[in-house]
Amino acid sequence: MDIGKKIRALRLGNDLTQEELASRLELTKGYISQLENNLTSPSIQTLFAILEVLGTDIHTFFGNEPDLTVVFKKEDFNEKENEELKNTISWIVPNALKYQMEPIIIKLAPGGQSVIDNPHAGEEFGYVLEGQVTLVLNRKRYIIKKGETFYYLANKEHYLINNGTSAAKVLWISTPPMF
Repeated sequence: MDIGKKIRALRLGNDLTQEELASRLELTKGYISQLENNLTSPSIQTLFAILEVLGTDIHTFFGNEPDLTVVFKKEDFNEKENEELKNTISWIVPNALKYQMEPIIIKLAPGGQSVIDNPHAGEEFGYVLEGQVTLVLNRKRYIIKKGETFYYLANKEHYLINNGTSAAKVLWISTPPMF
């Protein structure tokens, strides 16, 4: 483990200079520089003090938490085509079920629609990227054009239809994950 690198990352994350950190700990800037460059090792007491000033503790500092994936590339997406409903869904965040929300991109061919979603807990948001869709929410219809959004509580039956003559594409986000 690169202790110096982790201390530097924490210091920078707290928007502190080496001098500011040293001042708060009654240490020298040179000593902080040596620590961050692994030229010296802190005593246990000094390490505890540094971590306290940097807003963490020894367990978190030495914990072996795996890095969370933050960026997902097109090759990470999972895509499913439904020929009967004339739609293609792209899950753009893999394993989204473990998160609070689930974003998808749904492409609707002319005459296509999404699956009719029964009422459930949660909220849904959409942004029309291409074309035009009709949101059917509790049998009421809303026309949504490219560049427009929709947002609703998902406690009523809902789905999208493409009544147009060109394909439509929608970024659709559900919380909790439902797709």
